[in-house]
Amino acid sequence: MKIKLVVGLGNPGKAYNNTRHNMGFRVIDEIAKRLDVYKFKEKDGAIYFDTYLDLCHVLFLKPQKYINLSGEVMIDFVRYLDIKLEDILVISDDLDLPVGTMKLKEKGSSGGHNGLKNIEENLGTNEYKRIKIGISNDKNIDTKDYVLGKLTKEEKKKIDPIIEKAADAVLESFHTPFNELMSKYNVKIKN
Repeated sequence: MKIKLVVGLGNPGKAYNNTRHNMGFRVIDEIAKRLDVYKFKEKDGAIYFDTYLDLCHVLFLKPQKYINLSGEVMIDFVRYLDIKLEDILVISDDLDLPVGTMKLKEKGSSGGHNGLKNIEENLGTNEYKRIKIGISNDKNIDTKDYVLGKLTKEEKKKIDPIIEKAADAVLESFHTPFNELMSKYNVKIKN
């Protein structure tokens, strides 16, 4: 049976809850809630749960090293379980997308995201699927401080529905071709 891996990026620990960098963790938590999963397992620097969806064995992973070391954690699971590149989906935040938007991509550069950069280094390629959740960018704040900053009430209002939409997309990805999901979920924003 095929094993699929969904990795949500974020920083571990209570101090990082509700920060802009933890969008991947939030999507994994939303999926866990929908699937009535209340306890994560722990192994090799990650917490995870696994389940069977649409005839696939799926592992939902939250690396527990800092975000810029996500690839080091993920690669152990990829090797141990012999997971194919086309069966990997990574969820992260994205500074270049406006708050309240998301984008599905089949491959591409890390866009300066250190977590994605580390995954690319460890996988040896950037050809893996991803869902990017917009956190916008405030050029008046140092990037590191911005991504580690807490969401404002306004941002939260826009991001909460996107977390739900991203969870929808992940759950659909097990029975819908990714290019169809991209057509469905990559909607241009009207200003």
